Amino acid sequence: MKPELRIALLGQGFMGKAHSNAYSQAGHFYDLPYRIRCRLLCGRDEAALAAMADRWGWEETSTDWRSAIARTDIDAVDISLPNHLHAPAAIAAAQAGKIILCEKPLALSLDEAARMVEAARGVPTMVWFNYRRVPAIAFARQLIDEGRLGTIFHYDAAYRQQWGADLSRAATWRMDPALAGSGVADDLLTHLIDTALYLNGPIREGIAITRTFAPNRKVDDACAAMVTFDNGSLGMFEATRFGIGVKNGNAFQIHGAKGMLRFNLERLNHLEFVDATQPSTEQGPRDLLVTDLKHPIFPNFWRPGHIIGYEHTFIAALAEFLDCLSRGADFHPNFADGYEVQKVLDVLQRSATTRQWCTVGASA
Repeated sequence: MKPELRIALLGQGFMGKAHSNAYSQAGHFYDLPYRIRCRLLCGRDEAALAAMADRWGWEETSTDWRSAIARTDIDAVDISLPNHLHAPAAIAAAQAGKIILCEKPLALSLDEAARMVEAARGVPTMVWFNYRRVPAIAFARQLIDEGRLGTIFHYDAAYRQQWGADLSRAATWRMDPALAGSGVADDLLTHLIDTALYLNGPIREGIAITRTFAPNRKVDDACAAMVTFDNGSLGMFEATRFGIGVKNGNAFQIHGAKGMLRFNLERLNHLEFVDATQPSTEQGPRDLLVTDLKHPIFPNFWRPGHIIGYEHTFIAALAEFLDCLSRGADFHPNFADGYEVQKVLDVLQRSATTRQWCTVGASA
């Protein structure tokens, strides 16, 4: 019989729902090395907790996340709390010897992130940068690794949402710098940075500007940055909650000596590819439907042409983490990878204040 893995999920919001679905569904698509047991769900709203636990199969609920850390019948702690609680929850879980899964960003500051990495050196960790498990993004990584783009010249990425213009959402914790951090940079920009590091390698330096468009708002609504990569390429990032007309557009475009790749999360199953080694009369974007049984990740789900959705990226991330856990292998992204994202984020946030180029420091 497979060993049991008893989970405590800290957080009952949007990400709590996404993670609950992953725990529920992963065993339907992957031959998991563990029997997942949804032991404890923690949140602030007791009535809503009971309803969520009933819907997703959580055995118990609690309004005290610290209780999950202390319990001996919990093997893994999944942190889906507001950003300011990531560090205290993760450090406490690490000290208790728990397996740790944590939402992004890793922390509110580089110092917090470093302390999390240090505390968790002896335990398996995962950061929920789920977009690495979009088949089209994983296939982009495969094409790059195969040299299909050649020398990379430009990496341009933008994450645009439009909900920041809705002033009725001012009460959310994401609008409080004490709970969320800087704003859109600690939210959408972290996804752009992680995907860039995954696809194009380390970032060397950067310069950024931020803007707050809503009156009296204390966090940034938009951030734009220019960076250089260790491979010599030039990068551009834009993250905004004022991208009116775009609901959830997480996009990148990569130009190399041999071709181009272009992706947008709003067309999650597609990847555009230009092969510049072909005759000029035959060059042009090919819209690839990344749903073949030879594509990465996708074969775990459906037959060719039967598209997947946002939720499948969490399922795939969890399943791959559990596979690595069972084999004692390194999983990525882990806390060390989250720290690399935090280093770039710190550089860009400092640059937005100083209006000067800042250099990314050494690894933890």
